[in-house]
Amino acid sequence: MPFSRIIPLHPTEFTARAAAARVDLPLEQSQAWDRYDEAVDGRSPFGRYVWQVDGEDRAFLSLTALTGRGFKYLWAKEGPVWTGAPSAREEEYFHKDLKKILKPNKSFAFVRLHAHHTSSRLHELLQSIPFDRTVILDLTMDSDALMASMKKRGRRDVRKSLRNESLVPQEETGRALEIFDELYELLKETGDRDGFGIAPKSSYTTMLSSLGPEHARLFTVRQENSVLCWGIVTVNGPLATYYYAASNAAGRKEGAPDLLVWFMTETLRESGVRTFDLMGIDSERAPQLAGVRGFKTKFSEEITEVPGAWDLPLNRLWYASLTAALKGKRMAVQKLKELRQPKDHADSEKA
Repeated sequence: MPFSRIIPLHPTEFTARAAAARVDLPLEQSQAWDRYDEAVDGRSPFGRYVWQVDGEDRAFLSLTALTGRGFKYLWAKEGPVWTGAPSAREEEYFHKDLKKILKPNKSFAFVRLHAHHTSSRLHELLQSIPFDRTVILDLTMDSDALMASMKKRGRRDVRKSLRNESLVPQEETGRALEIFDELYELLKETGDRDGFGIAPKSSYTTMLSSLGPEHARLFTVRQENSVLCWGIVTVNGPLATYYYAASNAAGRKEGAPDLLVWFMTETLRESGVRTFDLMGIDSERAPQLAGVRGFKTKFSEEITEVPGAWDLPLNRLWYASLTAALKGKRMAVQKLKELRQPKDHADSEKA
């Protein structure tokens, strides 16, 4: 049986050893992400670790401590980062070692992390929507090759938007905070249209200001100086992710979101980015994301399977009580909706 262990590391050593293992760390697993964690209430950097098997570095893990409503948990967003795809047995050993090192700290109910394989140790997320499929654009291809790799309707829509001389794509990272009031109005419209909740404006401005222009970039498409759509892209070395986006009805009609994605690929490639993750489409675990599949998949013929996020309980009884409480809350909310429906229907009949 191989000997395995998890070792805590100083951030500098963590980064150096990941580089020595030729691992590209996602932004959320890098030191730069600490600035964001430190800037947001209820979040803080917790620790960095390497998992070794027979003395060889096999996986890297950075944890953030978060405070929920009445409980605390740890979040390894985009982690662990493996030196090579793990087997199911390796992940089992890793989870066992991770629990062993974290369980003595009684402050946390569970650790949330990504996994390549399902396991009896892992549970569906208490809250939030995980995704395990995405679209990743290969920016090592030049413009012509990338365009050729798109679906037919993707090429058509991008070319149409490029011919529209009234649309002006640009990077506005340098004045992101100055213009974000205008951008937030588009986000509210997007949320209302697509039926999802949005965070307070400060969540987005804090990300931009804490990560800085090297790691958080803002792109827009304007028409007669009015913003039609925008996107925030996070960057860490060769890796970029399309984190947030918004558009209005006029922008969608003009094809501005297509132009935005194309402009971002061109700009990111010039700055050395090799992969651009459009961040999640629907799957069996995340049917709620079906609405974005049509747009994202037209930029590539390929869908990429990625490790989904799971909860690994550190205290089984505590986690079970949280699960039961959340289930009860959801049932109560659903019951309240059902009770309100007859009244709403009666009111509409009177009108």
